[in-house]
Amino acid sequence: MTSAEEKQIDDYLILNKLPLDILVEVRDHMISQVSELQARENLSFEEAFFKTKIAWEGEFKMTTYFLLSREQIPVIFKKIIKTNYRSIIRKALLIAFISFLLNLLLIYVSPNEETFNLFFKIQNAFFIVLPIFLLVSNYKIWKYLKNDFKYRGKIFYSMYQQNLGLILMSITTMTQVISGSGKPYTYLFLKEGNGTIAPFLIMLIVPFLLQTMVVFSIINFFECKKALSKIQNFIKNLEN
Repeated sequence: MTSAEEKQIDDYLILNKLPLDILVEVRDHMISQVSELQARENLSFEEAFFKTKIAWEGEFKMTTYFLLSREQIPVIFKKIIKTNYRSIIRKALLIAFISFLLNLLLIYVSPNEETFNLFFKIQNAFFIVLPIFLLVSNYKIWKYLKNDFKYRGKIFYSMYQQNLGLILMSITTMTQVISGSGKPYTYLFLKEGNGTIAPFLIMLIVPFLLQTMVVFSIINFFECKKALSKIQNFIKNLEN
């Protein structure tokens, strides 16, 4: 297959609004499929490419996915990102659950309310410091984390390109949690038997949910960074 023919496939996939990290994978499949059709059925490139586009037509129908963008996206994009998000959410829930168990342990090992308050702030500060460190140490890729930064103004660089807003929101919310001056209702309820059930449940569940969100954004960030490194050579080839 010639470079000009490969460029036709690239332009077709860009026209169908595939993010570059997905585009690279689909491109390889499509090139293989076109080449196989040419060899097996003795077709020209145009004929084989046309048959391949028909085969992929259903995957490029436009749909929406509220967790990603208000814009319409291809069905294949939605399928892949939903699968990947489910995997990331499971990992985030697991890590947050471990932190949740640590929080319960800190309740029982803390000799008094003040000590638990200190442990609680240190534990949750970790979920603020880490994403800040990641942002500062990776400042060169900030623009690739913005939802409105697109290749040629048309397509996302990565399917994970939602990170900057997500990380900043996570940091802000976690900061509000640990900077509050309220009573440690989880400690008072479990250790001393004081307090009511509603504040206890709020203080028990809210940090868990926020930690899940922070971990989700961190994993999402690493996936985005990994995707960007994979597509750099492809971008250079497109620009040549």
